[in-house]
Amino acid sequence: MKKLVIVLGIAVTAFTGCNKFEKGEGDMMYKIHTDKDGETIKEGDFVAFKAIEKTEGDSVLYSSYDYDRPSLLVKEKSVFKGDLFAALGLLSEGDSATFKINIDSMVMKMGRPQPADTTAKYLVYTIKIDKVIPKGKLTDSLFRGKIDEFLKAEMDLAKSGETAKIKSYVASKSLKPTVTPSGLNYVISKEGSGPKANPGDTIMVHYTGSFLSGKVFDSSLPDVAKKNGTFNPGRKYEPLKMPVGMQGSIPGFEEALFLLPKGAKATVVLPSSLAYGEQGNQGIPPFTPLVFELEMINIIPAKAGSVVAPPPPPVAPR
Repeated sequence: MKKLVIVLGIAVTAFTGCNKFEKGEGDMMYKIHTDKDGETIKEGDFVAFKAIEKTEGDSVLYSSYDYDRPSLLVKEKSVFKGDLFAALGLLSEGDSATFKINIDSMVMKMGRPQPADTTAKYLVYTIKIDKVIPKGKLTDSLFRGKIDEFLKAEMDLAKSGETAKIKSYVASKSLKPTVTPSGLNYVISKEGSGPKANPGDTIMVHYTGSFLSGKVFDSSLPDVAKKNGTFNPGRKYEPLKMPVGMQGSIPGFEEALFLLPKGAKATVVLPSSLAYGEQGNQGIPPFTPLVFELEMINIIPAKAGSVVAPPPPPVAPR
């Protein structure tokens, strides 16, 4: 059984409209904010949309807006009455709405994990439909071609807009970064002392990685991880320890490690060419700039004549 999977996202907007929820099928409650003319979404149609998932207590569990891309799926047959596929079936291109979906049904019928921070009946979804590609009577190849054309346009938009997004982020934070020849932006927030790392040296560094939206995706600091909902009780939180100059991480992260002596702290902004590029990574879309807060804890010089161990697999970001 397939589940609704939100894979990408775009910038947040506020929705306004009638405050009264109406009764939908099953336990669904809904409130339409924008109602455009057009065919409603049918089973098999391709949909690009923005979405936020919250508890009824207004705690955000997921937001596609963090990733600056539209969310994507092909509408499937409802798994239970009043599920998210049924919710999408009430909308057409350009529409926006808020839906309340029964938590217990999602847990039992769709395998959605039970939210730990709520005992309420519903999860709340705010959705804005950006694009619908109807399947209709199109052959699979023609339908796939239309989807690929849309995805290419989205990719080109993300690629062409990356530089402007970084400049906007730097300006919004009032940063005055140094820019290296590779395009890495960095600001030293605390000066360190002593020599910087050389290739083959082992560094110990605390880091927090985030998107330009401010959404944290990984941190070596337990307090930061707990605050941002990324804490893993099975993980050991401590400074990342790795040899530098051995291609053990993404290029921009490793370049930044050579800039910092022991004790230094810095904010580093990486263009996607120094991160995960046009391929992206798990949870990180293609052409996505990343931000790291770094604190160099220690630099351990390589011993003369010693053999440097092979680099570990990329660990930052997780």
